[in-house]
Amino acid sequence: MVGSVESGQSDANALFTSAYREHAAAVLAYLRSQGVEDPEAVTQDTFVALHPRIASLTGGAAGMRTLIFSIAHARVVDHHRHRARVPRPVGYDPATDPRVTPSADEGVIDGRTGATALLASLVPEYREVLALRVVADLSIEETARIMGRTPGAIKQLQRRALAALRQIVMSDAERVQ
Repeated sequence: MVGSVESGQSDANALFTSAYREHAAAVLAYLRSQGVEDPEAVTQDTFVALHPRIASLTGGAAGMRTLIFSIAHARVVDHHRHRARVPRPVGYDPATDPRVTPSADEGVIDGRTGATALLASLVPEYREVLALRVVADLSIEETARIMGRTPGAIKQLQRRALAALRQIVMSDAERVQ
């Protein structure tokens, strides 16, 4: 009894392999012609659905071909029904999106923020200390070494530079109002 089951299973596997080799390309072409979005996956799905039905197959080679294409057709119908229920994805083009704004980094690099003009209105040593401390994000000690000053002098210079910058911004705000 065990020998006949194993023999039947190996016959079914051989029949499946033969059917796949003979019909897979035609099934793939059929699915592509029907507008299936992923025809390779649906071809695989078709043959996965065929495998358990091979044991009960009748009709020989013609019956096999009919069954394979019946399964493929059912998958096409399922695909189109599913696609009809799911909204079609729309491509995204950031160049045409009106909600897109330039990044703050790009604005600073391109000089569109007005920060360059504000810094230009400061005396050179204020500009340098702010550039090193804020823009370059250096520590007080690193800034002191670069500028040849003590850390205490850098703290004081930075405080004065920020106060001068605040004064410029406040006077600009008063002129706008």
